[in-house]
Amino acid sequence: MNFKHVCIESLACTLPTETWTSAQVEEKLEPLYSRLKLPAGRLELMTGIEQRGFWAPGTRPSEVSVNSGRLALDAANNDAIEIDCLIHGSVCRDFLEPATACTVHHQLGLPSNCLVFDISNACLGILTGMIQAACMIESGQIKSALIVGSEGGRQLVEATIAALNRDQSLTRKTIKNAIASLTIGSASAAVVLTHESISQTQNRLTTATTLANTKYNDLCQSDQDQAGAEMQPLMQTDSEVLMREGIDTGRRNFHQFLQQSQWSIDSIDATVCHQVGTAHRKLMLESLNLDPENDFPTFQFLGNTGAAALPSAFAIGCEQNFFKPAQKIAWLGIGSGINCTMMGVQWNESRVASGKM
Repeated sequence: MNFKHVCIESLACTLPTETWTSAQVEEKLEPLYSRLKLPAGRLELMTGIEQRGFWAPGTRPSEVSVNSGRLALDAANNDAIEIDCLIHGSVCRDFLEPATACTVHHQLGLPSNCLVFDISNACLGILTGMIQAACMIESGQIKSALIVGSEGGRQLVEATIAALNRDQSLTRKTIKNAIASLTIGSASAAVVLTHESISQTQNRLTTATTLANTKYNDLCQSDQDQAGAEMQPLMQTDSEVLMREGIDTGRRNFHQFLQQSQWSIDSIDATVCHQVGTAHRKLMLESLNLDPENDFPTFQFLGNTGAAALPSAFAIGCEQNFFKPAQKIAWLGIGSGINCTMMGVQWNESRVASGKM
């Protein structure tokens, strides 16, 4: 997909005030570590994640998404924007129904003729929502959209720690499928897209390509979706195979991204990837022949924050002046399933905001 009329007007992210270091996670796993004689420090060594953050207990995704959405709208500072579509795109949601987007829409006071819905696509939810909104903007159906999502990792990490300490049958080999769950953190991100005719920034979303490799849909799966407030999530991830096949999927999608965008590797000034960990980032960039010096990572201090990871990393990079005007920037997204989404952005002016909760 190529877009001629779509602009990224603003971005925002909200980050948690409470943080757990990987050393603190290991302290909570003391019964498991003692029984299996595991050396301290292995979690950070394996993943490169120093810490991750969590919302306060009981925080709903909509609460944080309202904050990020308001920040993004304020950062746009554009009176011509009247949101025509609101998409909530994170894995985490308030309820099975109604759509979490409904609560966000109400709390933000958006127009009643605004299209409101959720999108679920693992770690690609916000990017998938951006594609959906961009297609509507490009076709002339709408002029502007707010895409937002908030991920909370506390329940998953706490439930995983409890399960690992409780299960006496686990071995050094069998705990591997739980390691990815211990890397999960919390974050929220929001993106405002507009038609070029009302954009003040002219930050162009030029290209989006996707590739589905769903043969590997079983490599990273949560528990079955269940109703009930007491649900304690658990997740099994074959990290080694998921990384290998995910990178291969990314390599193949990058080939079609270059063809679709008519960019060359040398013309890409900067990149931002889905934030998994040290090994994934290193192998992904190597496989695409991209310079890691031009890539902006956040997993070291945020962990893997699901659908919020890539857009929040971009927002933080903009705040730190890593991404600059006139740059061609590649967004390299990947999610379990396996799905891969890549986007081309022609940057011009950063209107970003961030907050804490």
